[in-house]
Amino acid sequence: MSARLLSLILCFCCLTHPAEPQQLMEFRIVAGDTIFCDRLPEALVRGRFNGRKYRLYRKTVYNLKKVYPYAQVAKRKLAEMDAKYASLKSEKDRKKYAKQIEKELISEFDAPLRKLTISQGRMLIRLIDRETGRTSYNLVKEFRGGFGAFFWQGVARIFGNNLKTEYEPEGEDKILEELVRKCEDGTFDSLYKSMFGY
Repeated sequence: MSARLLSLILCFCCLTHPAEPQQLMEFRIVAGDTIFCDRLPEALVRGRFNGRKYRLYRKTVYNLKKVYPYAQVAKRKLAEMDAKYASLKSEKDRKKYAKQIEKELISEFDAPLRKLTISQGRMLIRLIDRETGRTSYNLVKEFRGGFGAFFWQGVARIFGNNLKTEYEPEGEDKILEELVRKCEDGTFDSLYKSMFGY
């Protein structure tokens, strides 16, 4: 294909879609034919779900929609708290700051977090570990001390949870990790709408 013909094709493509930003496409010439190349987004191919596995997947999608925003807030708040906490000199100031933050968090999140189901709470514990790199137990221990962490671990165990649970993206949390990546790349909402219609 001649360079003149190729430039005419490119001009025609740009003229037919004037509202879209102009972008040059990669092409290869194979046996005299010009083949345009484009990169497609990664697609996840999985086997068919049976009824039980589909219901579990659907429940995971539903719970993630409820819980993931709280994990994102925890990540942001923890980054803010770590910066401020490190700048405080005395242990007294650190304890005072931790109590102040605790009061703020309880006033803001107590009511909505109480409405979470047990399975949503378990998911939140795992997502907090994913987002912050620290288990919920370690976070409580840092800000409330060893006794506070022990107490809240006991309360969590009564309700069938474990604050020491770690996030396992290649193990138990493989499907959750795939869904979180969909959240991060912006394709989760379309999946959610296709499953639940709203």
